[in-house]
Amino acid sequence: MPDTPPFTLPDNPKLVQNLIHFARALRKAGLPLGPGRVLDAAKAVAAAGFTSREDFYWALHACFVSKPEQRAVFAQVFRLFWRDPRYLEQMMAAMLPAIRGVQEERSAKPAEKRAAEALLDGMQTPREAPEEEEGSEIEIDSTRTISAEERLRTLDFEQMSTAETAAAKRILAQLKLPVQPIQSRRLIAARRGEQADWRRTLRTAARQGGDLQDMARAKRRIRWPNLVVLCDISGSMSQYSRVILHFLHAAANAKGRGWAKVHGFTFGTRLTNISRHLAQRDVDAALAAAGAEAQDWEGGTRIGDCLHAFNRDWSRRVMGQGAVVLLITDGLDRGDADALGREMQRLQLSSRRLIWLNPLLRWDGFAPRAQGIRAMLPFADSFRAGHSIASLQELADAISCPQDQGDKARLMAML
Repeated sequence: MPDTPPFTLPDNPKLVQNLIHFARALRKAGLPLGPGRVLDAAKAVAAAGFTSREDFYWALHACFVSKPEQRAVFAQVFRLFWRDPRYLEQMMAAMLPAIRGVQEERSAKPAEKRAAEALLDGMQTPREAPEEEEGSEIEIDSTRTISAEERLRTLDFEQMSTAETAAAKRILAQLKLPVQPIQSRRLIAARRGEQADWRRTLRTAARQGGDLQDMARAKRRIRWPNLVVLCDISGSMSQYSRVILHFLHAAANAKGRGWAKVHGFTFGTRLTNISRHLAQRDVDAALAAAGAEAQDWEGGTRIGDCLHAFNRDWSRRVMGQGAVVLLITDGLDRGDADALGREMQRLQLSSRRLIWLNPLLRWDGFAPRAQGIRAMLPFADSFRAGHSIASLQELADAISCPQDQGDKARLMAML
């Protein structure tokens, strides 16, 4: 239950009307609710009583929350709707970061902005200034302003509202991951090839009575590598993983993508192969099927065990011919650090490039203090942030440039 100030229960609370408005706010914040849930909530509160704050909270929680990722949204909407008498001011503060002197305002907590938007829907915010009198002139200094799209590019996925998350997914669906082709050792016939094909030349001469009339040419065959994505779906990574999986789905279904195959795996407490689900054209159906198969959403993290399962069961199947690996995790693992380092080293040796995306790099003062990060960092070819649209757009440069290391060199100096 959220830690909020106590409140006084009214004598005539108009329970049904308030529950309807509360359910509407939850639905606008992203929870899939219908009239049946409201009826169940009214019956549950009638059975539990309307005298205990804890009973009231958990009765509504049992009726309206069906997935672990909905708990934060429910807690924020409940706090703003039922408990805090100054909820309107807090919603305004969550929506609009004010400037009071030189004091730096705190950033909105996870799901707080979505809760504020749901409750403030249709209300006038301080952004909407009243109309000026006719004839008055307003001077605006726009030198330090940025467009909404540019702000969305740098916004943290965890701090996005429901509408901003939907807009970010649309932008990510249009991004591409260009990849450089690989020259194989195998040769194919080419009229203007850079190498002489002596074997084909002699075979042709043998069919013509031994006369060598023309020199056959050949060139190296061009092939495309595989893309393998290992995505952490533990509790600390769930919000980032959902958005990044939309990006992965777009990469798997892009026309002329360049990649030979795209393989996707999720891991938390166990490893799950979701490659066949990503092949579906509809992104919502694909991610719904992937989420249904991955039963460890927002669970614990066993990075070392999951990497061991991948190296043992899937490495030879999907890592052949120089695959590029994207490892998306915060590296917070409480297991054996030495075993994690060995599995990370084996993964690097099996891949053409191992790129690690870590949302914790969004902090300016980030340092590799956690034992899991210290064990994994030496074996990553490139170490980059993965918390915003801009960071995923920069991923294309990391893939196309073999010398790119991201922030690895700077952080390795701290070890």
